[in-house]
Amino acid sequence: MRTTLTLDSDVAKLIEEEVHRQRKPIKQVVNEALRRGLSPQMTAQRRKRFRVRPHATTLQPGIDAHDLNRLADELEDEAVTGKLGRGG
Repeated sequence: MRTTLTLDSDVAKLIEEEVHRQRKPIKQVVNEALRRGLSPQMTAQRRKRFRVRPHATTLQPGIDAHDLNRLADELEDEAVTGKLGRGG
């Protein structure tokens, strides 16, 4: 089937890079990418949820959790004032 597509510039760049890397024709690179992305097997894999398994941990002796929170607050304040100073 012959068709015309308008690609976003970032997608076109990715395709060009892949064509260069694989040394294959653009048609073959695009067809393979579409097959991988649209295959039912890949669609099912994408729906699979990622599970995080937390583990118990403690801080090293001498490290105060309140100081870490204070540092995070100070860094956030600096970031906000920096944006305001730039007019953003």
